[in-house]
Amino acid sequence: MKPTFAEAFRFWLKLGFVNFGGPAGQIALMHDELVERRKWISEPRFLHALNYCMLLPGPEAMQLATYVGWLLHGTRGGLAAGLLFILPGALLMLLLTAVYAAWGEVAAIAGVVHGLKIAVVALVAAAVIRIGRKALKNPALWAIATTAFVSMFFFNVSFAIVVPAAAVAGAIGFRLRPGAFKPLEASKDDAVLDSPAPSWSRFVLVTALHLALWAAPILALGLWRGWSDTYVRLALFFSLAAMVTFGGAYAVLSYVAQAAVGTYHWMREGEMAVGLGLAESTPGPLILVVQFVGFLAAFHANGDSLAAGSLGAAVVLWVTFVPCFLWIFLGAPYVERLRGRPALDAMMTAITAAVVGVILNLALWLALRVLFREVAIERLGPLVLNVPRSLDWLAFLAAAVAFVGIARWKWNMIAVVGVFALLGLAARLIAVK
Repeated sequence: MKPTFAEAFRFWLKLGFVNFGGPAGQIALMHDELVERRKWISEPRFLHALNYCMLLPGPEAMQLATYVGWLLHGTRGGLAAGLLFILPGALLMLLLTAVYAAWGEVAAIAGVVHGLKIAVVALVAAAVIRIGRKALKNPALWAIATTAFVSMFFFNVSFAIVVPAAAVAGAIGFRLRPGAFKPLEASKDDAVLDSPAPSWSRFVLVTALHLALWAAPILALGLWRGWSDTYVRLALFFSLAAMVTFGGAYAVLSYVAQAAVGTYHWMREGEMAVGLGLAESTPGPLILVVQFVGFLAAFHANGDSLAAGSLGAAVVLWVTFVPCFLWIFLGAPYVERLRGRPALDAMMTAITAAVVGVILNLALWLALRVLFREVAIERLGPLVLNVPRSLDWLAFLAAAVAFVGIARWKWNMIAVVGVFALLGLAARLIAVK
Protein backbone atom coordinates (compact mmCIF):
# COMPACT_ATOMS: atom_id res chain seq x y z
CA MET A 1 0.00 0.00 0.00
CA LYS A 2 1.34 3.41 -0.95
CA PRO A 3 2.23 5.55 2.09
CA THR A 4 1.45 9.22 2.48
CA PHE A 5 4.35 11.60 2.00
CA ALA A 6 4.41 12.28 5.76
CA GLU A 7 4.65 8.55 6.52
CA ALA A 8 7.44 8.11 3.99
CA PHE A 9 9.27 11.19 5.30
CA ARG A 10 9.24 9.79 8.84
CA PHE A 11 10.62 6.49 7.58
CA TRP A 12 13.42 8.10 5.54
CA LEU A 13 14.34 10.25 8.54
CA LYS A 14 14.50 7.19 10.79
CA LEU A 15 16.50 5.30 8.19
CA GLY A 16 19.00 8.14 7.98
CA PHE A 17 19.97 7.60 11.61
CA VAL A 18 20.33 3.80 11.47
CA ASN A 19 21.57 2.96 7.95
CA PHE A 20 24.92 1.62 9.10
CA GLY A 21 26.91 -1.15 7.52
CA GLY A 22 27.89 -0.02 4.05
CA PRO A 23 25.97 -0.75 0.84
CA ALA A 24 25.25 -4.41 1.51
CA GLY A 25 23.85 -3.72 4.96
CA GLN A 26 21.88 -0.69 3.79
CA ILE A 27 20.34 -2.54 0.85
CA ALA A 28 19.42 -5.43 3.16
CA LEU A 29 17.85 -3.01 5.62
CA MET A 30 15.79 -1.26 2.94
CA HIS A 31 14.68 -4.56 1.44
CA ASP A 32 13.44 -5.77 4.82
CA GLU A 33 11.63 -2.54 5.65
CA LEU A 34 10.25 -1.52 2.24
CA VAL A 35 9.45 -4.90 0.69
CA GLU A 36 8.95 -7.36 3.54
CA ARG A 37 7.50 -5.32 6.38
CA ARG A 38 5.83 -2.20 5.01
CA LYS A 39 5.12 -3.57 1.51
CA TRP A 40 5.45 -0.12 -0.01
CA ILE A 41 7.15 -1.54 -3.09
CA SER A 42 7.07 -5.00 -4.63
CA GLU A 43 10.07 -7.27 -4.98
CA PRO A 44 10.31 -6.86 -8.79
CA ARG A 45 10.27 -3.05 -8.61
CA PHE A 46 12.82 -3.02 -5.79
CA LEU A 47 15.21 -5.31 -7.70
CA HIS A 48 14.64 -3.39 -10.95
CA ALA A 49 15.63 -0.17 -9.20
CA LEU A 50 18.59 -1.86 -7.50
CA ASN A 51 19.88 -3.19 -10.82
CA TYR A 52 19.91 0.30 -12.31
CA CYS A 53 21.62 1.80 -9.26
CA MET A 54 24.30 -0.90 -9.40
CA LEU A 55 25.27 0.38 -12.84
CA LEU A 56 25.75 3.97 -11.70
CA PRO A 57 28.83 5.69 -10.29
CA GLY A 58 28.46 6.68 -6.66
CA PRO A 59 26.80 5.12 -3.59
CA GLU A 60 24.25 2.60 -4.84
CA ALA A 61 22.30 2.36 -1.56
CA MET A 62 21.73 6.12 -1.39
CA GLN A 63 20.70 6.15 -5.04
CA LEU A 64 18.35 3.22 -4.42
CA ALA A 65 16.66 5.14 -1.60
CA THR A 66 16.34 8.15 -3.91
CA TYR A 67 14.85 5.97 -6.66
CA VAL A 68 12.26 4.40 -4.33
CA GLY A 69 11.39 7.82 -2.87
CA TRP A 70 10.91 9.11 -6.43
CA LEU A 71 8.69 6.15 -7.31
CA LEU A 72 6.49 6.78 -4.29
CA HIS A 73 6.17 10.56 -4.36
CA GLY A 74 7.95 11.97 -7.38
CA THR A 75 10.72 14.56 -7.13
CA ARG A 76 9.96 15.63 -3.56
CA GLY A 77 9.98 11.98 -2.50
CA GLY A 78 13.34 11.37 -4.15
CA LEU A 79 14.85 14.48 -2.59
CA ALA A 80 13.54 13.57 0.86
CA ALA A 81 14.80 9.99 0.65
CA GLY A 82 18.22 10.89 -0.76
CA LEU A 83 18.92 13.87 1.50
CA LEU A 84 17.76 12.15 4.68
CA PHE A 85 19.86 9.12 3.77
CA ILE A 86 22.93 11.37 3.83
CA LEU A 87 22.43 14.22 6.30
CA PRO A 88 22.45 12.50 9.73
CA GLY A 89 25.65 10.63 8.91
CA ALA A 90 27.23 13.70 7.32
CA LEU A 91 26.61 15.82 10.42
CA LEU A 92 27.99 13.14 12.74
CA MET A 93 30.94 12.59 10.42
CA LEU A 94 31.64 16.33 10.49
CA LEU A 95 31.67 16.31 14.29
CA LEU A 96 33.97 13.28 14.53
CA THR A 97 36.32 14.67 11.89
CA ALA A 98 36.54 17.98 13.76
CA VAL A 99 37.39 16.08 16.95
CA TYR A 100 40.09 14.15 15.13
CA ALA A 101 41.53 17.29 13.51
CA ALA A 102 41.62 19.17 16.81
CA TRP A 103 42.75 16.39 19.17
CA GLY A 104 43.77 13.47 16.98
CA GLU A 105 41.78 10.94 19.00
CA VAL A 106 38.44 9.26 18.35
CA ALA A 107 39.13 5.87 19.93
CA ALA A 108 35.77 5.69 21.71
CA ILE A 109 34.02 4.89 18.43
CA ALA A 110 35.98 1.65 17.96
CA GLY A 111 33.50 -0.33 20.04
CA VAL A 112 30.53 1.10 18.15
CA VAL A 113 32.16 0.10 14.86
CA HIS A 114 32.77 -3.47 16.04
CA GLY A 115 29.23 -3.89 17.36
CA LEU A 116 27.79 -2.55 14.11
CA LYS A 117 29.90 -4.88 12.00
CA ILE A 118 28.65 -7.92 13.91
CA ALA A 119 25.05 -6.87 13.31
CA VAL A 120 25.74 -6.16 9.64
CA VAL A 121 27.23 -9.64 9.13
CA ALA A 122 23.94 -11.11 10.36
CA LEU A 123 21.56 -8.87 8.43
CA VAL A 124 23.48 -9.17 5.15
CA ALA A 125 23.60 -12.97 5.47
CA ALA A 126 19.83 -13.01 6.03
CA ALA A 127 19.30 -10.70 3.04
CA VAL A 128 21.41 -12.89 0.72
CA ILE A 129 19.26 -15.91 1.59
CA ARG A 130 15.99 -14.01 1.27
CA ILE A 131 16.79 -12.33 -2.05
CA GLY A 132 18.52 -15.41 -3.42
CA ARG A 133 15.47 -17.60 -2.83
CA LYS A 134 13.34 -15.26 -4.90
CA ALA A 135 15.82 -14.21 -7.59
CA LEU A 136 17.65 -17.48 -8.37
CA LYS A 137 14.86 -19.48 -9.95
CA ASN A 138 16.83 -21.84 -12.20
CA PRO A 139 20.36 -23.23 -12.83
CA ALA A 140 21.24 -20.47 -15.31
CA LEU A 141 20.69 -17.73 -12.72
CA TRP A 142 22.47 -19.78 -10.06
CA ALA A 143 25.42 -20.04 -12.43
CA ILE A 144 25.54 -16.26 -12.91
CA ALA A 145 25.36 -15.62 -9.16
CA THR A 146 28.07 -18.21 -8.47
CA THR A 147 30.32 -16.82 -11.19
CA ALA A 148 29.92 -13.29 -9.84
CA PHE A 149 30.80 -14.43 -6.32
CA VAL A 150 33.78 -16.59 -7.33
CA SER A 151 35.25 -13.98 -9.67
CA MET A 152 35.10 -11.26 -7.01
CA PHE A 153 36.01 -13.26 -3.91
CA PHE A 154 38.69 -15.57 -5.34
CA PHE A 155 40.03 -13.60 -8.31
CA ASN A 156 39.51 -10.01 -7.15
CA VAL A 157 37.58 -9.07 -10.31
CA SER A 158 36.18 -5.54 -10.14
CA PHE A 159 32.52 -4.93 -9.39
CA ALA A 160 32.50 -2.61 -12.42
CA ILE A 161 33.29 -5.63 -14.63
CA VAL A 162 31.03 -8.20 -12.97
CA VAL A 163 27.74 -6.31 -13.31
CA PRO A 164 28.04 -5.33 -17.02
CA ALA A 165 29.24 -8.87 -17.76
CA ALA A 166 26.06 -10.20 -16.17
CA ALA A 167 24.00 -7.92 -18.42
CA VAL A 168 25.79 -9.36 -21.47
CA ALA A 169 25.17 -12.88 -20.17
CA GLY A 170 21.49 -12.04 -19.84
CA ALA A 171 21.32 -10.77 -23.41
CA ILE A 172 22.99 -13.93 -24.72
CA GLY A 173 20.93 -16.16 -22.46
CA PHE A 174 17.73 -14.57 -23.71
CA ARG A 175 18.66 -15.60 -27.24
CA LEU A 176 19.48 -19.17 -26.22
CA ARG A 177 16.97 -19.86 -23.43
CA PRO A 178 14.50 -16.97 -23.05
CA GLY A 179 12.40 -18.84 -20.51
CA ALA A 180 15.28 -18.97 -18.02
CA PHE A 181 15.55 -15.17 -17.84
CA LYS A 182 12.00 -14.11 -17.13
CA PRO A 183 11.78 -11.47 -14.37
CA LEU A 184 9.78 -11.90 -11.19
CA GLU A 185 6.07 -11.39 -11.79
CA ALA A 186 4.81 -7.87 -11.18
CA SER A 187 2.89 -7.16 -8.02
CA LYS A 188 -0.41 -5.34 -7.72
CA ASP A 189 1.46 -2.90 -5.47
CA ASP A 190 3.12 -1.52 -8.60
CA ALA A 191 -0.11 0.14 -9.66
CA VAL A 192 0.04 2.59 -6.78
CA LEU A 193 3.53 3.86 -7.65
CA ASP A 194 3.99 7.03 -9.68
CA SER A 195 6.22 6.96 -12.76
CA PRO A 196 6.34 10.26 -14.70
CA ALA A 197 6.72 9.88 -18.45
CA PRO A 198 10.13 10.85 -19.85
CA SER A 199 10.36 13.66 -22.39
CA TRP A 200 13.00 15.78 -24.09
CA SER A 201 11.84 18.91 -22.27
CA ARG A 202 12.17 17.14 -18.93
CA PHE A 203 15.58 15.75 -19.93
CA VAL A 204 16.91 19.22 -20.77
CA LEU A 205 15.37 20.84 -17.68
CA VAL A 206 16.70 18.23 -15.23
CA THR A 207 20.17 18.24 -16.78
CA ALA A 208 20.43 22.05 -16.86
CA LEU A 209 19.21 22.39 -13.28
CA HIS A 210 21.69 19.85 -11.92
CA LEU A 211 24.59 21.30 -13.87
CA ALA A 212 23.74 24.75 -12.54
CA LEU A 213 23.53 23.44 -8.98
CA TRP A 214 26.86 21.67 -9.38
CA ALA A 215 28.67 24.61 -10.97
CA ALA A 216 27.33 27.45 -8.79
CA PRO A 217 29.49 26.86 -5.67
CA ILE A 218 32.60 26.16 -7.78
CA LEU A 219 32.20 29.43 -9.66
CA ALA A 220 31.50 31.30 -6.42
CA LEU A 221 34.59 29.84 -4.73
CA GLY A 222 36.78 30.57 -7.74
CA LEU A 223 35.67 34.21 -7.89
CA TRP A 224 36.06 34.57 -4.13
CA ARG A 225 39.29 32.66 -3.46
CA GLY A 226 40.99 32.32 -6.84
CA TRP A 227 41.04 29.35 -9.21
CA SER A 228 44.09 27.71 -7.64
CA ASP A 229 42.63 27.73 -4.12
CA THR A 230 42.24 24.50 -2.15
CA TYR A 231 38.45 24.73 -2.16
CA VAL A 232 38.31 24.92 -5.96
CA ARG A 233 40.77 22.03 -6.32
CA LEU A 234 38.67 19.96 -3.93
CA ALA A 235 35.51 20.75 -5.86
CA LEU A 236 37.00 19.86 -9.24
CA PHE A 237 38.74 16.69 -8.07
CA PHE A 238 35.72 15.24 -6.27
CA SER A 239 33.41 16.24 -9.14
CA LEU A 240 35.55 14.03 -11.37
CA ALA A 241 35.61 11.26 -8.76
CA ALA A 242 31.82 11.32 -8.54
CA MET A 243 31.56 10.81 -12.31
CA VAL A 244 34.06 8.00 -12.84
CA THR A 245 34.12 5.88 -9.68
CA PHE A 246 32.05 2.71 -9.53
CA GLY A 247 31.61 0.14 -6.80
CA GLY A 248 31.19 2.34 -3.72
CA ALA A 249 33.59 3.68 -1.11
CA TYR A 250 36.06 0.79 -1.15
CA ALA A 251 36.52 1.14 -4.89
CA VAL A 252 37.16 4.88 -4.67
CA LEU A 253 39.40 4.64 -1.60
CA SER A 254 42.69 3.91 -3.33
CA TYR A 255 41.99 6.46 -6.07
CA VAL A 256 41.22 9.23 -3.59
CA ALA A 257 44.00 8.27 -1.18
CA GLN A 258 46.64 8.32 -3.90
CA ALA A 259 45.62 11.79 -5.06
CA ALA A 260 45.01 13.24 -1.59
CA VAL A 261 48.36 12.06 -0.19
CA GLY A 262 50.70 11.87 -3.17
CA THR A 263 49.44 14.50 -5.60
CA TYR A 264 47.78 17.25 -3.55
CA HIS A 265 49.32 16.57 -0.10
CA TRP A 266 45.98 17.21 1.59
CA MET A 267 46.56 14.58 4.27
CA ARG A 268 49.20 12.28 5.74
CA GLU A 269 49.70 8.68 4.71
CA GLY A 270 47.52 6.40 6.80
CA GLU A 271 44.87 9.03 7.57
CA MET A 272 42.54 7.63 4.92
CA ALA A 273 42.20 4.52 7.08
CA VAL A 274 41.14 6.76 9.98
CA GLY A 275 38.57 8.44 7.75
CA LEU A 276 37.16 5.12 6.60
CA GLY A 277 36.89 3.98 10.22
CA LEU A 278 34.89 7.10 11.03
CA ALA A 279 32.66 6.57 7.99
CA GLU A 280 32.02 2.97 9.02
CA SER A 281 30.98 4.10 12.50
CA THR A 282 28.40 6.61 11.27
CA PRO A 283 25.13 6.10 9.41
CA GLY A 284 24.95 6.88 5.72
CA PRO A 285 27.01 5.80 2.70
CA LEU A 286 30.67 4.93 3.25
CA ILE A 287 31.56 7.43 0.54
CA LEU A 288 31.20 10.02 3.31
CA VAL A 289 34.89 9.28 3.83
CA VAL A 290 35.52 11.95 1.16
CA GLN A 291 34.12 14.49 3.62
CA PHE A 292 37.04 13.63 5.91
CA VAL A 293 39.49 14.40 3.11
CA GLY A 294 37.84 17.71 2.29
CA PHE A 295 37.82 18.76 5.93
CA LEU A 296 41.52 18.00 6.53
CA ALA A 297 42.60 19.63 3.26
CA ALA A 298 40.85 22.92 4.04
CA PHE A 299 41.71 22.70 7.74
CA HIS A 300 45.47 22.50 7.13
CA ALA A 301 45.44 24.99 4.23
CA ASN A 302 43.80 27.67 6.38
CA GLY A 303 45.78 27.71 9.60
CA ASP A 304 44.07 24.72 11.27
CA SER A 305 40.70 26.46 11.20
CA LEU A 306 37.68 24.31 12.08
CA ALA A 307 35.42 26.69 10.17
CA ALA A 308 37.57 26.35 7.05
CA GLY A 309 37.59 22.58 7.46
CA SER A 310 33.81 22.52 7.74
CA LEU A 311 33.49 24.51 4.51
CA GLY A 312 35.87 22.10 2.79
CA ALA A 313 33.75 19.15 3.92
CA ALA A 314 30.59 20.88 2.67
CA VAL A 315 32.12 21.57 -0.75
CA VAL A 316 33.15 17.94 -1.17
CA LEU A 317 29.74 16.67 -0.07
CA TRP A 318 27.99 18.96 -2.54
CA VAL A 319 29.94 17.98 -5.63
CA THR A 320 29.90 14.28 -4.66
CA PHE A 321 26.15 13.93 -4.18
CA VAL A 322 24.57 16.35 -6.67
CA PRO A 323 25.40 13.94 -9.54
CA CYS A 324 23.74 11.09 -7.59
CA PHE A 325 20.41 12.89 -7.78
CA LEU A 326 20.98 13.66 -11.46
CA TRP A 327 21.42 9.98 -12.39
CA ILE A 328 18.13 9.09 -10.68
CA PHE A 329 15.91 12.00 -11.71
CA LEU A 330 17.27 11.91 -15.26
CA GLY A 331 17.47 8.17 -15.85
CA ALA A 332 14.75 6.60 -13.71
CA PRO A 333 11.80 7.54 -15.99
CA TYR A 334 13.55 5.85 -18.91
CA VAL A 335 14.50 2.81 -16.81
CA GLU A 336 10.87 2.44 -15.73
CA ARG A 337 9.75 2.49 -19.36
CA LEU A 338 12.12 -0.40 -20.09
CA ARG A 339 10.17 -2.72 -17.81
CA GLY A 340 8.16 -5.31 -19.72
CA ARG A 341 10.53 -5.53 -22.69
CA PRO A 342 11.65 -9.18 -22.79
CA ALA A 343 15.25 -8.68 -23.93
CA LEU A 344 15.94 -5.87 -21.45
CA ASP A 345 14.12 -7.71 -18.68
CA ALA A 346 16.41 -10.68 -19.32
CA MET A 347 19.47 -8.44 -18.88
CA MET A 348 18.09 -6.99 -15.65
CA THR A 349 17.21 -10.49 -14.38
CA ALA A 350 20.80 -11.57 -14.98
CA ILE A 351 22.08 -8.48 -13.16
CA THR A 352 19.82 -9.36 -10.23
CA ALA A 353 21.43 -12.80 -10.08
CA ALA A 354 24.90 -11.23 -10.18
CA VAL A 355 23.92 -8.82 -7.40
CA VAL A 356 23.17 -11.81 -5.17
CA GLY A 357 26.75 -12.94 -5.76
CA VAL A 358 28.08 -9.42 -5.17
CA ILE A 359 26.27 -9.14 -1.83
CA LEU A 360 27.46 -12.62 -0.82
CA ASN A 361 31.01 -11.54 -1.59
CA LEU A 362 30.64 -8.48 0.64
CA ALA A 363 29.01 -10.54 3.37
CA LEU A 364 31.75 -13.18 3.44
CA TRP A 365 34.55 -10.61 3.16
CA LEU A 366 33.13 -8.72 6.13
CA ALA A 367 32.36 -11.88 8.14
CA LEU A 368 35.96 -13.09 7.87
CA ARG A 369 37.27 -9.78 9.19
CA VAL A 370 34.72 -9.43 11.98
CA LEU A 371 34.52 -13.00 13.24
CA PHE A 372 38.24 -13.78 13.05
CA ARG A 373 41.08 -11.88 14.69
CA GLU A 374 43.35 -12.28 11.69
CA VAL A 375 42.86 -12.95 7.98
CA ALA A 376 45.93 -13.73 5.90
CA ILE A 377 45.88 -12.96 2.17
CA GLU A 378 47.67 -15.56 0.06
CA ARG A 379 48.06 -15.48 -3.71
CA LEU A 380 48.43 -18.48 -5.98
CA GLY A 381 48.83 -16.92 -9.39
CA PRO A 382 45.54 -15.14 -10.18
CA LEU A 383 43.83 -16.85 -7.24
CA VAL A 384 43.39 -14.78 -4.07
CA LEU A 385 42.78 -16.72 -0.84
CA ASN A 386 41.48 -15.21 2.40
CA VAL A 387 42.79 -17.52 5.11
CA PRO A 388 41.06 -16.89 8.49
CA ARG A 389 42.89 -17.51 11.75
CA SER A 390 41.84 -17.37 15.41
CA LEU A 391 38.04 -17.31 15.57
CA ASP A 392 36.51 -14.68 17.88
CA TRP A 393 33.95 -16.92 19.56
CA LEU A 394 32.09 -14.10 21.27
CA ALA A 395 31.63 -12.22 17.99
CA PHE A 396 30.65 -15.45 16.23
CA LEU A 397 27.98 -16.31 18.81
CA ALA A 398 26.64 -12.75 18.79
CA ALA A 399 26.39 -12.76 14.99
CA ALA A 400 24.70 -16.19 15.06
CA VAL A 401 22.09 -14.99 17.55
CA ALA A 402 21.42 -11.89 15.45
CA PHE A 403 21.15 -13.98 12.26
CA VAL A 404 18.68 -16.44 13.76
CA GLY A 405 16.68 -13.56 15.25
CA ILE A 406 16.45 -11.77 11.90
CA ALA A 407 15.96 -14.81 9.66
CA ARG A 408 13.69 -16.95 11.85
CA TRP A 409 12.12 -14.72 14.46
CA LYS A 410 11.81 -11.66 12.18
CA TRP A 411 13.55 -9.26 14.52
CA ASN A 412 13.41 -5.66 13.37
CA MET A 413 16.68 -4.89 11.61
CA ILE A 414 16.72 -1.26 12.71
CA ALA A 415 16.44 -2.34 16.35
CA VAL A 416 19.18 -4.96 15.90
CA VAL A 417 21.58 -2.38 14.47
CA GLY A 418 20.90 0.05 17.30
CA VAL A 419 21.24 -2.55 20.05
CA PHE A 420 24.51 -3.94 18.70
CA ALA A 421 25.99 -0.43 18.37
CA LEU A 422 25.21 0.21 22.04
CA LEU A 423 26.57 -3.19 23.07
CA GLY A 424 29.78 -2.50 21.18
CA LEU A 425 30.17 0.89 22.85
CA ALA A 426 29.52 -0.62 26.29
CA ALA A 427 32.08 -3.37 25.70
CA ARG A 428 34.64 -0.79 24.62
CA LEU A 429 34.07 1.41 27.67
CA ILE A 430 34.34 -1.58 30.01
CA ALA A 431 37.58 -2.68 28.35
CA VAL A 432 39.07 0.82 28.68
CA LYS A 433 38.28 0.88 32.39
